[in-house]
Amino acid sequence: MTDTFWNLAIHGGAGIITPEKMKPGQESAIKAALSHALERGAAILRSGGSSIDAVEAAVRVLEDDPNFNAGRGAALSFDGIAELDAAIMDGRERDAGAVARVTATRNPVGLARAVMDSSRHVFLAGIGADAFSRAMGVEQADPDWFITAERRANLIELKSNNAEAYDIDMKYGTVGAVACDAHGHVAAATSTGGVTGKRWGRIGDSPLIGAGTYADDRAGAVSATGSGEFFIRAGVAHEICARVRFTGEDIVTAAGIVLSDVKSMGGSGGVIVVSPKGKAGWCFTTPGMFRGRVSSQLPAELGIYRDV
Repeated sequence: MTDTFWNLAIHGGAGIITPEKMKPGQESAIKAALSHALERGAAILRSGGSSIDAVEAAVRVLEDDPNFNAGRGAALSFDGIAELDAAIMDGRERDAGAVARVTATRNPVGLARAVMDSSRHVFLAGIGADAFSRAMGVEQADPDWFITAERRANLIELKSNNAEAYDIDMKYGTVGAVACDAHGHVAAATSTGGVTGKRWGRIGDSPLIGAGTYADDRAGAVSATGSGEFFIRAGVAHEICARVRFTGEDIVTAAGIVLSDVKSMGGSGGVIVVSPKGKAGWCFTTPGMFRGRVSSQLPAELGIYRDV
């Protein structure tokens, strides 16, 4: 490993992702998006940029791609609205920003970054987060821009079946990125539309610091995806980093142990992780997880199913 070593990993959700559930052309489109996101983040790290800039850039690409449940293409609430959540965290001083239930910010991860960089707060939600977004001059989008025909169909299906949790059978989901830059600093970012048909202001783990997103230069960075209520109860992202700090486990091993705990509670999902020593990887308890990684020493690697 050299002084210029860097590492980046991304995900586009975990769930019941199998070849027979993929539509024609969907697999190639998803891989193209993952590859684009990896290259956007890697370009920053390759030029000596920071991990926090790299994870934001990678997540922005995935937010703009309708193949994922974040930004454009996000799951719709019971009322047919895209209510968007995101978080970002810098491992140097554990600075963080998060937003929930925003409705007009084109790239919610950028708004989370603005909360971190330009406010005294960590977490803003709802109409206040929307107002902060406008006040900071963050790029806006018409609420209809986020909505796709497939997501409308998902909501109609849920209501017609009087179902509670359409996304228990999700084909794609939450997006995230973790990175370690050439200076050994780590960062994490996560963005999501939540679950189809969510009600009563439901917020999952993605924007919650320590649950779905966490970064600490003493241990590593984590971005999670899966059954949010269980990830919140287990404090997954912080728990992984705590195990690294207090038990000496490597971060991938720690991730596997924590996800086993989540599974024992009845939850499923996955995480991407990176350590300040440069180790990066993933762990998931579902049939598939959209994922990719690249480093200064290894070419880009993409995966979708468990055996790849």
